[in-house]
Amino acid sequence: MLRGWEHQQRGGRLLQPKTIRAHVQLVRRFASYSNEYPWNWTAAHFDEWMSHLVGELGLAESTIRGYQSVIRGFGDYLTHRAYGWESECEKRFGTHPVQIVQEWNTLTHLLEYEGSPGRRPFTREELQRFFDYADDQVDRAERSGRKGALTAYRDATLFKTIYAWGLRRTEASRMDTVDFYRNPHARELGRYGMLQVRYGKRSRGSPPKRREVPTTMPWIVPVIDDYLVNIRPRFRVPEHPAVWLTERSGRLRPAEINDRFGRYRDALGLPKELTPHCLRHSWVSHLIEDGADPKFVQAAAGHEFSSTTAVYTTVSGDFMNSMLRATLDRVFAKEGSRT
Repeated sequence: MLRGWEHQQRGGRLLQPKTIRAHVQLVRRFASYSNEYPWNWTAAHFDEWMSHLVGELGLAESTIRGYQSVIRGFGDYLTHRAYGWESECEKRFGTHPVQIVQEWNTLTHLLEYEGSPGRRPFTREELQRFFDYADDQVDRAERSGRKGALTAYRDATLFKTIYAWGLRRTEASRMDTVDFYRNPHARELGRYGMLQVRYGKRSRGSPPKRREVPTTMPWIVPVIDDYLVNIRPRFRVPEHPAVWLTERSGRLRPAEINDRFGRYRDALGLPKELTPHCLRHSWVSHLIEDGADPKFVQAAAGHEFSSTTAVYTTVSGDFMNSMLRATLDRVFAKEGSRT
């Protein structure tokens, strides 16, 4: 059954091998927990496993939903007439598999984003403090003569880049020097008018999504240019394609981005809820505050649904007050013209 399901996922659905292995492993976990073969599974087995995952292991809702989707997919495969498992099991065991995952015993998917409710964008003041602290680490390393000046400069530029183009950690990690190119509608930005993101977030085991992100914050252009022209060559691996290099001549990994970000955040006493992904949230929110069209932001962020962009968006009190004042002024002007 599992081998056939692997072939169906690989050949019919074109899922990635890593995704297929994770699916198969999860089905094996459920079979081990239930201590039954798939043709004997019932909804009660599934409900008990869900209770175990939530009550004892404390898994997040998004994780639970993913698990439910996998078991549902395996059940769909087993109960589809095209694969013949129902008749084969009936002939061999006198029973047959049934779909045990239904709407009435699974979570309802209301939003694409289901991260921690404590996750939020930086305020502009927090963001400035964070960037200033990152720049200070470069100065401190240079004054002390320590070897960390290069990596501190790299990290300061990296965090500004993540914010300026609204990137995820993996997207930033996988950036190559050839990913920047000119935008004919923004010639003043030179070769940094557009960033091609080639390793966007996967969807349901699909290959990485690509997107193009226009440069909307011109201040980043001299920052990234200075790094690429004057700092990156000092890592002494000119043949390596990566933008962000390590002292060991490799590509900077997402876990390393997390580690440096966490140290800076904690040193500043900022809330633990702030993560590198919050820089992306900040980019979305600040563009909306500055008057960018939400549809433009949605496309640049690579969001399939506008509801996802809305979840990322948190506007400041000043912005809300200015929008309220503008709305009231329009209403009063309209009413005044009628009298």
